[in-house]
Amino acid sequence: MNRMTNGATLALERRVVDRLRRFPREPDVVVYGFRSVITLLIRALLRVYLRFEILGAENLPNDKSFVLVANHSSHLDSVCLLAALPLGRLHRAFPVAAADYFFRSLPRSWFASVVMNALPFGRQWRVRESLALCRSLLAEPGNVLIIFPEGTRSRTGQLQSFKPGIGALLAGCEVCVLPCYLEGAFRAWPKGRRLPRPRKVRLLIGPPRDFRREEDAAMVAAELREAVEALRKTHGRC
Repeated sequence: MNRMTNGATLALERRVVDRLRRFPREPDVVVYGFRSVITLLIRALLRVYLRFEILGAENLPNDKSFVLVANHSSHLDSVCLLAALPLGRLHRAFPVAAADYFFRSLPRSWFASVVMNALPFGRQWRVRESLALCRSLLAEPGNVLIIFPEGTRSRTGQLQSFKPGIGALLAGCEVCVLPCYLEGAFRAWPKGRRLPRPRKVRLLIGPPRDFRREEDAAMVAAELREAVEALRKTHGRC
């Protein structure tokens, strides 16, 4: 009997996870309201607990679609980048999240889809399908993609190489991309730590660029990495 009950519970959980994983999602005013409230709380915590600061917010486009590209060393990274956007764009901003990590269990899937509005991206499979979905979102005005081209969090806080997928997405594309550098997020919440520490975090947003005349995906990835590194060297404190 217990085996049957456990099996039914696991099957139900899997169905819920599969539903949360579906993308694009249907508009839901209840989810929108809940997400807005949670976002305001998160932004307040960032300001108070981490003394969060944004430099370069004037570089953000007002109405067209664009991509934010940043270094990745902490679970704080996505919420910091989302905090740079006006609340009016909250439900059209999509952090690109690894499907094999964020959409496996029910708690992670719920948080990723309901709170973060994350786009599930296949790292080992369905890569082309995931890239096509990103392109379709960028083709519509007003959408924002948040991408961490390193692919996973840095264990040292140092900037890693960028995966070629970011180049495949942006090469020959007219959409603008803004390089960003997150400073202090690794010290506040490094990989392996359960809860963040009260360390100052800054988000540096560089000027927009596009790669409509660049066809080499590897070159695009390398140039974006250099742009993120330049922000660290020019404006970073560490």
